[in-house]
Amino acid sequence: MSTPRVVSLAPSATATVAALGAADRLVGVTAHCDLSDDAAAGSAHGDGPATVVGGWLNPDLDRVTALDPDVVLTSDALQSDLADACRDRGLDVAHREPSTLDDAVGGFAARGSDVGRPEAGERLAADARDRLDRIAEAVADRPRPTVYCEEWSDPPMAAGNWVPDAVRAAGGRYPFVDSGERSREVEPDAVVAADPDRVVVHVCGRGDRVDPETVESRDWVDAPVSVIDDSLLNQPSPALLDGVERLARLLHPEAFSAAGDDART
Repeated sequence: MSTPRVVSLAPSATATVAALGAADRLVGVTAHCDLSDDAAAGSAHGDGPATVVGGWLNPDLDRVTALDPDVVLTSDALQSDLADACRDRGLDVAHREPSTLDDAVGGFAARGSDVGRPEAGERLAADARDRLDRIAEAVADRPRPTVYCEEWSDPPMAAGNWVPDAVRAAGGRYPFVDSGERSREVEPDAVVAADPDRVVVHVCGRGDRVDPETVESRDWVDAPVSVIDDSLLNQPSPALLDGVERLARLLHPEAFSAAGDDART
């Protein structure tokens, strides 16, 4: 079987393909995708670096088609129309819509199959589950602080999808959005009533470039505020496991301060 030519129109799919060791199969990515410097994207086909085809919601489909991909990767309900538009052009599309942490981890195996690396996908998913098991063991039987996670700040929106699962996996409580539901605007009174012990800010598209003072200064916030790079919580990619670990260390630093702290969790 020849090495597939892959176009990824979703940053989370691109990150997952890179984690699978298959970045060299990418011939096209979006301007929002982040490939590490040592990923020889596109080199398996002699095309050089992957072609940037535009934004993740408005890529140039003529450019995508010209790359002659064997598969186009899309993700999230916001890209469902885009996936259909690619299919209308006769392109093979692998569209995934994870909404929970379990979905995201299972999606690693699915992406492996999408790009012709099924064994690597299964290993990546198994490794993610092992990491979650180790985190669960580290935080077991500890008090569960209440956490408010803010994905957007104007207006304030409580994070949904897999973030409620991530908080619980990290040893916290998350009473703002149910697992699998979309992020939604939150009323200040609801945050006050929940009385969070910790506020985590991970604004979409901002990385960690958010001044915590902009949230700390609100008269309805009365808890320590931490800013986390949004790629660690907003993308259903392997980075989400780093995000769960980061949350666990914020909520239960004492659980990771023992001699075994340097072990991967």
